Amino acid sequence: MEDLVRLGIIAMAGLAVCTAGGPSGVPARPAGKQPQQAQERLEVPPPPFSEGIFPCSGCHASMTPNRTRRTLSGMHTDIVLKHDEEHRWCLDCHDAANRDWLHLASGERVPFEESYRLCGQCHGEKLRDWRAGVHGRRTGNWNGTKTYLLCAHCHNPHQPRFHTIAPMPAPLRPSRAAK
Repeated sequence: MEDLVRLGIIAMAGLAVCTAGGPSGVPARPAGKQPQQAQERLEVPPPPFSEGIFPCSGCHASMTPNRTRRTLSGMHTDIVLKHDEEHRWCLDCHDAANRDWLHLASGERVPFEESYRLCGQCHGEKLRDWRAGVHGRRTGNWNGTKTYLLCAHCHNPHQPRFHTIAPMPAPLRPSRAAK
């Protein structure tokens, strides 16, 4: 009987440790859940803004945000949204309260220099490849400081698909005569 009581006490203690998160008192993390890593700061050149357009607050500071999807007619008439245009509008990415910022789906404001975080919300595999240097372009040291081009350096964020490029003929094989 004494052995059963001891076994019961040990089992209860083990259960308490498991539900409390372990001997350190740290709550147990569900299997497969990793701690969120601190957002690293990547070195990027300035975004490719159109001449005379930034800061946006120069014009937008006194304007009331208009969330209606429409063809732009007063300004920005060169922007044609071809980026999930059935579901997206300018203010889904551009911050309505301060147009000098973008915002994530969570509402967190991000500067244009961190626009890759905004793009990565929908294009996670491209963000992963971009960070690894497989997608896009980066320069710098193999094991050290690197500079990444932003998505907007290669893709128009309003029309991100590349235009079709006509195929070129295959290169000519070098002559073997010159040795």
